[in-house]
Amino acid sequence: MSDEAAPLDLRLVPAASTGWAVTAAGIHWHTAAAILVLLGGVAVTAAAAVCGGGGRTVTAAVRSAAAGITAVAVLGGAFALAVSVRVDQVQNHPIVARYGTTAVVTVTPGDSPRPLGGARLMFRAVVHDVDGRPMSGRVVVFASMKGFSEVSAGRPAAFRARISRPTRRDLSVAVLSATGDATVGEAAPVHRVAQHIRTEFAGAARGVLPSEQAAMLPALVLGDTAAVPADTIADFRAAGLTHLTAVSGANVTIVCGAVLLSAAVLGPRAAVALAAAALIAFVVVVQPSASVLRAAVMGGITLVAMVTHRRRQAIPALAASVLLLLIAAPELAVDAGFALSVAATAGLVVIAPVWSRRLSARGWPKLLADTVSIAMAAQLVTAPLVAGISGSVSLVSVLANVIVAPVIPPITVIGTAAAALCPLWPAGAGLLIRFTGPQLWWLLRVAEWAAAVPGASVPVPSGWAGVGTVAVCAVAVVVSWRWRWVRVAAGGGMLCLLAWALSGHAALGGVGGA
Repeated sequence: MSDEAAPLDLRLVPAASTGWAVTAAGIHWHTAAAILVLLGGVAVTAAAAVCGGGGRTVTAAVRSAAAGITAVAVLGGAFALAVSVRVDQVQNHPIVARYGTTAVVTVTPGDSPRPLGGARLMFRAVVHDVDGRPMSGRVVVFASMKGFSEVSAGRPAAFRARISRPTRRDLSVAVLSATGDATVGEAAPVHRVAQHIRTEFAGAARGVLPSEQAAMLPALVLGDTAAVPADTIADFRAAGLTHLTAVSGANVTIVCGAVLLSAAVLGPRAAVALAAAALIAFVVVVQPSASVLRAAVMGGITLVAMVTHRRRQAIPALAASVLLLLIAAPELAVDAGFALSVAATAGLVVIAPVWSRRLSARGWPKLLADTVSIAMAAQLVTAPLVAGISGSVSLVSVLANVIVAPVIPPITVIGTAAAALCPLWPAGAGLLIRFTGPQLWWLLRVAEWAAAVPGASVPVPSGWAGVGTVAVCAVAVVVSWRWRWVRVAAGGGMLCLLAWALSGHAALGGVGGA
């Protein structure tokens, strides 16, 4: 039996799922909830072991069930204890006594400040001292762009701020609202190098590309959306393309995959070593925040699954990575980006290959089958989470992602190479950046056209109601997809919507030209 056809190895999934659920429950509802979730995880594991024991002797089934239940109970109990300790530390943190007061604080941002509109920005950071008293803990900072223009990831900043209770339960100890300008210090060498490359890359893009494309290139390559106009962000959201402007596992997969192509010249071992070096450099340049490290791990898993075609081993690797990331950063258990990343990775390594094989068996070209399967699988598994977060669902996401799929790898590879070349040879970097112009133009136009389609984005309830509603609809679509008339109707609807959008823009272009 080939690895592709072999059953998936799901033995680590119950432990990873229980550890994740226990941690999230402990952060949101504290110890009692974590214990209840742990008991639920043990019960579900036991039920799954009993129901899945067909074809085995009673002794073997009991032994397997006991091992699985023990692993889930021990690991889940360890996560419950760990999250209880962390929550207790947050509740009894020294900064709690300062809620509602103003103090001089020193923090180190974990990522670049993100604009909020109205000349305001926010960033996550680690606090070092409050009015000279040493402290530690994660904080969220809101400030004015004017007084914080020099603040960047890894660069310590001191300022006066009002200290408030955290608005979200994510193990943050406080929200800091800056009331004065920041005095910045010196960042560590790795952060200085990363910021220098980001600044040089953005400047090089502005020097050779139109403004709209120059703003988009750093967002696609480095996740730097500071210069992207609000209307472009809105178009990408309606078109279901927002994930392209965030550093994700796809970026890592594309970059490392391009490096691995050197195996034909350097040999497999040298190519793997070079890919590892490229991965480390990429993480440094885009800033080694928790989200980037998460993307690196998830992207690495996807890359291994794609290169080795060992889909069966990808799920244990994904589950183990979830456990390790939650041990290192428990707050990821309640991070929406983490959930989206795990779901997308699981969809790409579990669902997409199956659909691709079925499409290929029906006569589809392999490349087209892979592209459509990846887009549909990613949309299927992430749509409920996106709905719960944003309160909307893009109906044109699959089509838009399929249409732009051919231009994303060249933009990522060429852009990353140009970013690496900027400090060494700015002129050469500018030349490379020019080659991304046509692809950027196409991506921006597709986002604009897709967003203009009537009903491109449909409002749904936010929160858990939206998650449940969209999940049920997604399951219904998958179940009904077996009928030919459903597939024909869906394909016809997509083509009609695309024709509507293109005809509308063509008409506008004709009016403008007249």
